[in-house]
Amino acid sequence: MSGMSGLLLLGLWINLHTCRALPNQLPALSTAPPGQLSPTAPLLEADGCGPCEPDLCPETRGCRAGLVLDSCGCCKECGNLEGQTCDPGDRSVFYGLCGTGLRCQKDPRPAGGGGGEDEEEEEEEEEEVCVCEEQEALCGSDGVTYINMCQFREAAFSRPELKTRGRGPCKTVPIIKVPPHSQVNGTGSSLVFLCEVFAFPMALVEWRKEGRDVVLPGDDPHISVQSRGGPLKFELSSWLQIEGAGPEDSGTYRCIARNNVGSVSASAVLGVLGAEELSSYLANSVSEMKQLMDATDYDQDFY
Repeated sequence: MSGMSGLLLLGLWINLHTCRALPNQLPALSTAPPGQLSPTAPLLEADGCGPCEPDLCPETRGCRAGLVLDSCGCCKECGNLEGQTCDPGDRSVFYGLCGTGLRCQKDPRPAGGGGGEDEEEEEEEEEEVCVCEEQEALCGSDGVTYINMCQFREAAFSRPELKTRGRGPCKTVPIIKVPPHSQVNGTGSSLVFLCEVFAFPMALVEWRKEGRDVVLPGDDPHISVQSRGGPLKFELSSWLQIEGAGPEDSGTYRCIARNNVGSVSASAVLGVLGAEELSSYLANSVSEMKQLMDATDYDQDFY
């Protein structure tokens, strides 16, 4: 037995000195739980991404906001456009990364009005979207004003010949984006005409009624005019309101917009009817609509 004990002690002594002499040959001890990767495993493998082989990356086309790295940090994919939801930071996780000249931040647009679903609204408010880093407007060689550089890049992607004419909007004759609409209503009602205008330099908007050589509201207490900037940059919205309208208010109203480049106008007709006239007008309108529906062949197969 003493001989056997001596052999065991000799073997332990040899193993101990071998390990001290060759420490790099010791097996790596994994602290990860069974079934999981070791903390020393490559990050790509931990995320389900294999070794990066650029030659195997899919071809990307039609990327209007340029190229960004995918979730594995290997291949290129289309960057997100302005206004699209994005992943903050420099790594694509779920929504993707913003394209050229864009940064991911909280949506700068105002949140919607209050409602019953407060939690959902809070989630929407916290959502981060791609916002253009250069917000200055610029004028394109096509004579179109682009609100920022990112919108210009998107347009130039499909039209390589498009160039920038200069910083700031293009000088242009006013453009009526939303003209006033004709309407018919009863005596005593409140009526509103709307006129939205885009122009640079900003336009001056005035209202006139045909047959009267006066800028409204004039001295008429039941007519008022209000204007404000918006809803978009370089736009102006103007309202003409008539309180307690009477038959004498019937006629053609004109919205006139002008700046130092030129002027433009749009008109709408107002009809103010008494109770019997309004009832007859509505009956005729319903009859005309019914005839139009009867003349339409809804049995036709459009598919």
